[in-house]
Amino acid sequence: MTLTDELDHLRDGRAVVDRSDRGFVVVSGPDALSFLQVLVSADLDAVAAGEGTPCLLLTPQGKLDVAFRLLRVGDDAWLDCDPGFGGQLAASLLRFRIRVDADVADRTGEFGMRSSYGDAPVSVAPALHAHRAVGDARVVRTPWGFDLLGPRAAVADAARDLEDDRVEVSAAAYDAWRIAHGVPVQPFDVDEHTIPQEASLELDAVSFTKGCFLGQELVCRIDSRGHVNRFLRRLVDITGDRPARGAEIVADGKAVGAVTSVVPAGAPAGALGYVRREVEPGSVVELRGRGTPARAVVAELDD
Repeated sequence: MTLTDELDHLRDGRAVVDRSDRGFVVVSGPDALSFLQVLVSADLDAVAAGEGTPCLLLTPQGKLDVAFRLLRVGDDAWLDCDPGFGGQLAASLLRFRIRVDADVADRTGEFGMRSSYGDAPVSVAPALHAHRAVGDARVVRTPWGFDLLGPRAAVADAARDLEDDRVEVSAAAYDAWRIAHGVPVQPFDVDEHTIPQEASLELDAVSFTKGCFLGQELVCRIDSRGHVNRFLRRLVDITGDRPARGAEIVADGKAVGAVTSVVPAGAPAGALGYVRREVEPGSVVELRGRGTPARAVVAELDD
């Protein structure tokens, strides 16, 4: 099956992707939610058991440490993040665990996840990020379908009942899909230098009314009376040589940013990259790398 075939299955809502390379952390104990509430950017007091939310753990300076999703499972919290960041998330949380009754356990490698695209079974909760138990796994509503996550054997058991006739596609197909949909991944599109507003992370993952959280001062100051100098954008309608990660983005003869992710070969060209705030969506830019410069149109992340 070609990459184009796989993308057709994703677009048609008939695909599933094994994303068990993600990082997984479980925070448990009587103080688990209150411990996280004073650290993370989302308001966890508004998250009931069986619900979830995107979250950010920021540095004290307001830059990104780890972006993750939190599911409230009873009085525990299941966290999942981009591949390679489970250990960092656990270690960062442990640095702040002082005189609280909460355990932080890195479950990366023990847990797994499968993402399905298209209509979810009627048994899956309709609310975004809502979840329920399927054996020892959880099935979670997503904007594009549903995820199964939990202990690997439990995920495999649940998949047999819930994935129907979906076709399993490759990690490369998922990468092409997420770039086309403006979904950033750590550390390529967001990293330790990222301010949440630069990549629109604040739209879903930051509460500006909850009270104090780590790194709040910078994020709230920008929201109330400032701005960031660059934005993560999609680069579409690319013509010319396919760019590489790190290619320079040029507008009106001036360097205005760099490419951070590129759709793999075998699929229609597309990319993500940061551009200066004055480069509006709809602008035509050049992508200059090792080959002949390509041309692209700048687009919002969520068009």
